[in-house]
Amino acid sequence: GSIAAPTASLHFTEGLLSDLRTRGIETADVTLHVHLGTFAPLTEDQWKSGKLHTEEFVIPPATAKAVHAAKSEGRPVIAVGTTSLRTLESAADECGRLVRLSGETDLFIREGDRFRVVDGLITNFHVPRSSLLMLVSALTGREKLMELYRVAIEKEFRFFSFGDGMLIV
Repeated sequence: GSIAAPTASLHFTEGLLSDLRTRGIETADVTLHVHLGTFAPLTEDQWKSGKLHTEEFVIPPATAKAVHAAKSEGRPVIAVGTTSLRTLESAADECGRLVRLSGETDLFIREGDRFRVVDGLITNFHVPRSSLLMLVSALTGREKLMELYRVAIEKEFRFFSFGDGMLIV
C-alpha cells in the first residue's frame, strides 16, 4: 500500500543489524503506508489545520511490548524514519503507551510539539518546505537544523529519499 520504500532503513545492512544486536540494541517493526503527500510541499491549508494527508499504519503487538519495556526501563526509543516516528506518536496515549495498534494518521509534527514515545530519530536529509523537515525541526529546533543543513550542503551530503542519514538524539 505504500508509494515509497522505507528509505531511512536502507542504511541498515544485515551486518549493521548484527552489530547492533551484539551491542544489546533491539529492533522492532512498524508499518506505515506512505502516501504521496509525504513528499509534497506543505500547503497553507495543512499549516492552518495542523493536519496532513492520511496514512494507514500497523504496529505488531510484539513491537508495542518492546517499546513499553524500553520506556519502563528508561531505555531510549529511536525511530528509524519519519514515518515510523509518526506511527509511534499517532498510536500513543498521553502517557506514552501504544494503545492504537492500527489505524490512520494525519499527524503533523512541528517545532514545539511534545513527543510521548520517541526519544530520537534516524532519518535522511529532507527537502525544504516539507512536513518531514518540520518534523525533524521538532526534535532539533529550527535554528540547529538549519545549521546542520548548512554543514551537510558544505560537505556535499546527498539529500532526499536515497541520501545520507543522520542520528538525532
